[in-house]
Amino acid sequence: MRQLLLITDGCSNVGMSPVVAAAHAKAEGITVNVIGVVERGESISSAEVEIEEIARAGGGMSRLVNTHQLSQTVQMMTRKTVVTTIQQAVNKELRQVFGAESVEALPPDRRGEVVRVIDELGESSPLKIALLIDTSASMRPKLAAVEEAIRDLVLSLQSRSGRSEIAVFHFPDSENGEGCVCDLDWTDNIAGVKRILPRLAMRGTTPTGPAMMQVIDFFRQGDYGRTIRGEMDGMTGEDVV
Repeated sequence: MRQLLLITDGCSNVGMSPVVAAAHAKAEGITVNVIGVVERGESISSAEVEIEEIARAGGGMSRLVNTHQLSQTVQMMTRKTVVTTIQQAVNKELRQVFGAESVEALPPDRRGEVVRVIDELGESSPLKIALLIDTSASMRPKLAAVEEAIRDLVLSLQSRSGRSEIAVFHFPDSENGEGCVCDLDWTDNIAGVKRILPRLAMRGTTPTGPAMMQVIDFFRQGDYGRTIRGEMDGMTGEDVV
């Protein structure tokens, strides 16, 4: 199972539409979840519409939260998306085998067995989550909460029996402001990483769509991040013990 989790606080203003990018992700079997991080007094109407549209196109969920709710929301979305993905696959099988539209339509004895299988698959299926972090200027005071949320997510995933890996990206990049940077390649353990996101020169642009397409390409090509790590301004040696 593959998820792209976008954490942002503003509207895209550079490059292709992130809604179109989310549709590309869904076509690749990648679920797109979006969390909008806002503080009291911030204007959220336009941002709310965009994050809802991105999540809908990507087959995922969207939430608007403050920094205190971020860690809990990241974990909730991740778990719920896993269960939803499995339920969708199971429902498809049920229609083909039993002619039932959903688990709820099964007789009670069969329903209990199917629910047990869903729970087991939710804990044992391999999971990859790419976190894409908006680091435009307005996100500066929120990045500490983002890093804490990432660490809490890893701790949560370690309780699963299946292999769980995360990768971390931020956007815009440091060169032309229209792409993203890989800060952390696929890993199931960030215990040795002192700082996930590097010290950043914040920019005003928000190229959400192009950044999402780069992450989709990262998923598509497998070892993409490892083979061109030197070309992507990735994590520096000082970030690892």
